[in-house]
Amino acid sequence: MFVMSLLFRYLLLSCLFLVISYPGNVHAQQKYTIYLDADFSGATASSLSIQQGINTALAEVDNRIQGIEFEVELKDHRANSLRSLRNLEAFLADDQALMVFSGLHSPPLLANKSFINDNNILLLDPWAAAGPITRSGSNENWIFRLSIDDSNAGRFITNKAIEQGFVKPYLLLEDTGWGRSNENTMTQALKDASIKAVGVSWFNWGVGENHAKVLLRDIKASGADVIFFVGNSAEGATFTKAMLELPQSIHLPIRSHWGITGGDFTENVTASQLEHIDLQFIQTNFSFLNDNLSILAKSVLATAIKSNSNIQQLTDIKAQTGFIHAYDLTKLVIAAMNQVKLTGDRNQDKDLVHYALEHLKQPVQGLLKSYQRPFTPYSKTQRNAHEALTIEDYSMGKYTYRNEIILLN
Repeated sequence: MFVMSLLFRYLLLSCLFLVISYPGNVHAQQKYTIYLDADFSGATASSLSIQQGINTALAEVDNRIQGIEFEVELKDHRANSLRSLRNLEAFLADDQALMVFSGLHSPPLLANKSFINDNNILLLDPWAAAGPITRSGSNENWIFRLSIDDSNAGRFITNKAIEQGFVKPYLLLEDTGWGRSNENTMTQALKDASIKAVGVSWFNWGVGENHAKVLLRDIKASGADVIFFVGNSAEGATFTKAMLELPQSIHLPIRSHWGITGGDFTENVTASQLEHIDLQFIQTNFSFLNDNLSILAKSVLATAIKSNSNIQQLTDIKAQTGFIHAYDLTKLVIAAMNQVKLTGDRNQDKDLVHYALEHLKQPVQGLLKSYQRPFTPYSKTQRNAHEALTIEDYSMGKYTYRNEIILLN
């Protein structure tokens, strides 16, 4: 009887060993990391909202896909392209890191685009808008965007301003690749409408309020009837406060890119101050402040509250754009992973996910829309292949009396 008992225990342990070591169970104890390489120092609101959107989409699948646990690791590049490169190098050295989400700023992606594509880094862009980001110099393209594309954004802002009757725009742009790409698209859109910009002025990050006042006086003196502004929240707040301190006769309407919404703009400019400024900015076509929210949107908001310790209510999502885009983009990534058989090997799996993203078979319902094969294989003749959104997905928005963003069209 004792010998039979030992034999039974031996057979049981042998079976357990086979179950654990069988290749079909390679995922048991497996974990993948998603890097979020963004500016958590100067554009905190946008970076946190992206994190919240990723977390919420992952929470809908209990943070597991095919038995593999997923977690988000935050990397603060502080708007510095070299620091972002170091984060990408850390990603390559991390065998558990499967993909990278980027943040608000375009310059780090523009500076490191070749490094990303040369090293096959699966990179998902839910905010940074510069047109060249998703246009690779070769057929090797590892950057996918679900956000506004400046190839269209400048035209959209321009056309909306023209529809409102403005005919003498002045371009006030940050002196970066992002600003320069918008100069090109805005100038072309104006040319197509037989309109020429009255002038162009450039500013650097950290511009002071006195210099801002000088520029605003010069812009008014030029005869401009509207300012096209491309900059981030810190500089947006500086120019807005500078205008508020100038006489009312110098005030001009501002039609802005959305960079102002990604940081602490509303902490520096109050709702009562904004009542004295005609400020509108580009957005995409969904807001949790929309009337008649869908069942999906209500469910996503409930999950966001449950899965993010820093969200107790809607107003805790400080930059809705980042949340909405990151949520939808993560849903697309999850759909891609569910379309393949993950192996547990990082290099194989990122190749599989890259291919699946370009060949999604089923529609994916997001907050912005239902995505019908949003990405396709990239080539130099298919330059929009890695853009999930089109100009039809854009709208203009403004701040309410409670400093919340509502859509205007």
